[in-house]
Amino acid sequence: MTMKTLRTLAADLDSGRTTARALADEAIARIKDRNGEGSRAFVHVDETRIRAEADASDKLRAAGIVPSPLAGIPISVKDLLDVRGEVTRAGSIVLKNEKPAAADAEIVRRLRAAGAVIAGRTNMTEFAFSGLGLNPHYGTPSSPWDRKTGRIPGGSSAGAGVAVADGMSAAAIGTDTGGSIRIPAAFNGVTGFKPTARRVPTTGCFPLSKTLDSIGPLAPSVACCAVVDAVLSGGPLAVPEALPIGGLRFAVPKTLVLDEMDDTVAKTFAAALSTLSAAGAKISDIGFAEFGEIPQINAKGGIIGAEAFAIHRKRLAANGAEYDPRVRGRIERGGQMNVADYIDVLNARTRLIAAANAVTAPYDAILMPSVPRIAPPIAELEASDDAYAKANVLMLRNTTVGNFLDRCGLSIPCHRAGEAPVGLMVMGEAMGDRRLLAIGQAVEAALKRA
Repeated sequence: MTMKTLRTLAADLDSGRTTARALADEAIARIKDRNGEGSRAFVHVDETRIRAEADASDKLRAAGIVPSPLAGIPISVKDLLDVRGEVTRAGSIVLKNEKPAAADAEIVRRLRAAGAVIAGRTNMTEFAFSGLGLNPHYGTPSSPWDRKTGRIPGGSSAGAGVAVADGMSAAAIGTDTGGSIRIPAAFNGVTGFKPTARRVPTTGCFPLSKTLDSIGPLAPSVACCAVVDAVLSGGPLAVPEALPIGGLRFAVPKTLVLDEMDDTVAKTFAAALSTLSAAGAKISDIGFAEFGEIPQINAKGGIIGAEAFAIHRKRLAANGAEYDPRVRGRIERGGQMNVADYIDVLNARTRLIAAANAVTAPYDAILMPSVPRIAPPIAELEASDDAYAKANVLMLRNTTVGNFLDRCGLSIPCHRAGEAPVGLMVMGEAMGDRRLLAIGQAVEAALKRA
């Protein structure tokens, strides 16, 4: 299906061509469609509340009150985020008996203040600890391409990517600790933006790694992501103007991130680079030894493993049998690190960030495939622990470097219509988010013209 941009929806609302209630009813109908993925993409939908929020938005608009470009537009939130009166299960059955949240997460509060309609809670990998998107408790939604086979949606923001691709929400809020926004964006053919972690508050978000967790949007376009990010981060609502593509300097690392690409990703990535070069961008291949160090630094589990174990160790002792065994095993591995190991990783990260910043200083952004392979079939990964483990490491590999190096990053669709979705990752500098969004719009426009 063709996704409508937030700008188009806002214009339709302004002109009276549609209403917030009509958008809400359409979103609910798509979620409830028995032939669709809604029952797997969403874990909770409060139809009464959604319609009430939409009706309230229409009344405010009629009175001339439109708090932001998101007013009246349905936006889903990942099951990690607190919504007042609802249980935050984080994709798990371990938390099913917890008390409902007493307050909205800070970013949910900001979305409500901007007038957005919260369109339900999306499914995810349990406790956000995988890049594949499989969930044995609530089911696994399939990505929109090749549904006959049934291919993974990417994780951990699995339902978020499918919700946007299938029009069940106009945009979705995901989290990204090692790629959990950009991977599902790539596999579902949508745009995903991982901000610099410190820009968006994580209050009211169930953590995976408090050092690396970041919250951002999945949406139909870079401009859509910019609008949602502005609300989440509390920045100016104006979308940064696209920079001219001519003369932008891009670096393509030859270390690690181009290894083990399948033929589809390799060809699509090469075509994207050719398109950008023909549009006037300057593209340079560079060595990036720092990328090669990251897997070695994280060999014992890294920051995520250590911090995840600290968060879960008591629940594991009390309710370990209720965890997805594949997630539990990864968390328990983090318990094998000692304090010295953890401090070593933190120190190595500080050193590597400085070194990487020096390497990329001459360039406007880094380009690489978001994920080196197209989405594999769900059934293959459900059937084999070995296949699951290998795929998880590979799918997370390229995106993880951005989290480790404290960068912001975009995944922009670069495939042709009808082909397997492939994401082009455009990685910026720490706190260079607004500039990256301006660069991303230039990249997106050049790819669309091709």
